[in-house]
Amino acid sequence: MASFDVMPDVQLYQPVELDDALRLAEQYGDGGWVLGGGQDTYGWLKDRAKNPQAMIDLTGVEGLRGIRETEDGIEIGATTTLREIIRNERINSDYSLLAQAAGRVASPQIRNVGTLGGNLSQDARCWYYRRGLACYRAGGNLCYADGPEAMNREHAVLGASRCVAVSPSDTATAMVALEATMIVASTTGQRSVAAEDFFAGPDTHITQMTTLEPGEILTAVRIPSKWAGKRFYFEKVADRDVWDFALVSIAVAMSMDGDSIAESRFVCGGVACKPHRLRNVESAVRGKSLSDENADAVAPLASAGTKPLNYNHFKLPLMENLVRRAMRG
Repeated sequence: MASFDVMPDVQLYQPVELDDALRLAEQYGDGGWVLGGGQDTYGWLKDRAKNPQAMIDLTGVEGLRGIRETEDGIEIGATTTLREIIRNERINSDYSLLAQAAGRVASPQIRNVGTLGGNLSQDARCWYYRRGLACYRAGGNLCYADGPEAMNREHAVLGASRCVAVSPSDTATAMVALEATMIVASTTGQRSVAAEDFFAGPDTHITQMTTLEPGEILTAVRIPSKWAGKRFYFEKVADRDVWDFALVSIAVAMSMDGDSIAESRFVCGGVACKPHRLRNVESAVRGKSLSDENADAVAPLASAGTKPLNYNHFKLPLMENLVRRAMRG
């Protein structure tokens, strides 16, 4: 019987060139675990819930870190720490929505070493899945969180298909709101994926939270100038201010035409298996001003189509109230 007092045997690779990291990712495929800060990784290994053959540590690849100007906005390397994002002058002046979201991740100690790529790519937090049960997400044929006696207070009210786990990433909602593009690399080349398409629902990828395939690595995120300096709103509701994952969160980007909203992106976290755009709210607020009256008029649209579980009905009024608060400015 394996001892749970020590880490399992696993190969550790620490490449300093991206090409070497990509070759290792291709070599190991599903058996390779790509990590940045490693804040989520070691819990999986300690609990024996995941058993990779090799860990590929990307923090030594200099080209994957840093915040750079592009012809149309900025590019953030995947191993850039959340602390670097929070403190970056350019992000705070033009893309403060991301800085706000990054500032609500976990605790200061975790933000110091946790990376953007790691936060965006982290796995589901459902405790049934994390304790190693053979649920749908783990390749089994049952969702333990979707039953009459299940504890599902933190789970999805939208977009569930067999699995009802939610996306745990705080920065993911901001990336979808900012129309970011994910840069994904492999030994065969590079592809660009819209943030909205990067995150995967269980209807298409039941065992993974993103559309990354074996052998692929998220190398950077690009944010367009389109939303630079626009009006933003971010709020995260959690049981505690530190460490906890969102019960419900909202990231909003609004382009104003005078006092009226010309275009907007309303994205909720904690309510679906991936960041959830409130498209009906976006349509309803177009041409409207920020006011209590308009906030009350559009807020009920936020919870349209939801299917709450036994213990998470409270998420519906939370979604509505976060839209209200965003619309009140």
